[in-house]
Order: sequence, then structure tokens, then C-alpha cells
Amino acid sequence: MKIQNAIYTGAQGRKSLIDLEIPNMFNGEIVIFIHGFMGFKDWGAWHLVMDYFVQKGYGFCKFNISHGGGTVENGIDFPDPDSFGKNTFSNELEDLKQVMDWIDRKVVNWKGHVIGHSKGGAIALIAGEKIKKIQSISTWASIASIGERFPKGSQLEKWKSTGVKYVKNGRTQQELPQKYTLYTDYMTNEHSFNLERICDTIDKPIFVAHGEKDTSVDINNGMRIANWSRTNLCVIDQTDHVFDSRHPWTQSELPNPLLQLCKNTEKFLKDLK
Repeated sequence: MKIQNAIYTGAQGRKSLIDLEIPNMFNGEIVIFIHGFMGFKDWGAWHLVMDYFVQKGYGFCKFNISHGGGTVENGIDFPDPDSFGKNTFSNELEDLKQVMDWIDRKVVNWKGHVIGHSKGGAIALIAGEKIKKIQSISTWASIASIGERFPKGSQLEKWKSTGVKYVKNGRTQQELPQKYTLYTDYMTNEHSFNLERICDTIDKPIFVAHGEKDTSVDINNGMRIANWSRTNLCVIDQTDHVFDSRHPWTQSELPNPLLQLCKNTEKFLKDLK
């Protein structure tokens, strides 16, 4: 079974795009991939990551978050900045729950594993604690803290007073809005969104990987997650935040660092059995 660009209904009833592939020799386990900030399911070489796991017998699902700036007509070029501005971490958690319900309607008796890239790593950790069906959590170049990435002092006060701040998308050159509700949602859920607490107390297997030369999310983030979860950090040598992938990715094979990452992640999953 291979489903591309289907539509699921995510947080706040907003529709978004989703892919699912189940191999003929299905092992009963589905990897759900959560993209990062300003990411989307079709970025770079994510389709080849999907192919890699499917060839190993895993089902694989990747989806666009509902409030990521994309639409069901165009999930790539951020045609709806207003939805981006209304995003929250709670919205992304609700998206994941709805995605898992959507998979339930397609597949019976499956086990779930989540892989989160960058900000998606935070979602993977939070969801891993909250959702019983998730068997394991893998973080790829994940942030180690949500709170520390918000503005401080006068910048935070300005965001509060104006209700919105803007971040530039380097690919599309758009100035994308972020409403202050992103921060209030975090503060309301500060305990359940505390990644250090989750890593320290969760009883599910965690795999933590980071690129050695990551300049977007410093490798210190991976070190902290690994330390808190009492596991070893998988360092991918001499590579960046996206493991040498780029968008668009026109080659037919994975970049070597991303291939190494897939191999290490699949070994982690296989060793769970």
C-alpha cells in the first residue's frame, strides 16, 4: 500500500497532507516522521529516508503539520503564512494524534515509532510520554529545550505587546509571523513540555543523533538529551543540521551522512525486538 498526498484533519480542524507506505513484507511496525521548523514532509531527501525504512520492512508515514504554512493544494511553498502564525506545540501534538488515528483506519495491529527532526524531536519526546502506542522515540538534531529558544527581556515584552513577531524563511524569503499564543501555549504546558523531565522519567527507548557540525541546533542539544535519557549520543561525523541533504534533492540516493543516520536508527529499532 502506498498513499501519497492524502488529506488528514489535524488541529483546529485544519486539513493537511500525509503519505503512508506499507511494504509487502510488513513487519507490523510503522515509523512516523515529524519534520522540523519550516520543514515539510517533502523537503530534501525525506522521501529517500522513507524508501530506506520501507525496504527494511517498516511502514513509514510522513506528514505536514496542520499549521505549518502549507495547504492541501501546496504543501511546500508556505502559501498560507497566517496558519504558520497560529501554530503552537499543542497543535503539533494534536496533529500527531490525528495522524495516528488516520493510520488506525488504514492498518490494523501496528506498533508505532516516532522520528523527530529538529523541533520535531521535541514533539516526538512529548508525544512519546503521552501516547501509549508509541514504542520508541528517535531524535535527529533535536532541540533540547523549548523555553530557551524564546526571546527574553525586552524582545519578549515587545512580542507580548504587539502580539506577533516575524521570522525569515531563507528558502522562500518570506517574513513569516509567529503569534504570541505560541509562547502562552508553552507557558500553560511548561511542565508537560519540559524535555529534561521527560528524558529523565520516560520508560521508553530513546535514540539520540546529531550532526557534528550542526550550526542550526548545536550538538550540545543532542548531548543534553542523551545525558538526560542515559543513552549514548550517536554523532554523525562532519555533517550539518540536515545531514548533508538539501532542497530540492535531485539525486537518487541518500547523502552518505543521512544514510549512516538511517542505518544507525534502523539498528536501534531492530535491537528493540
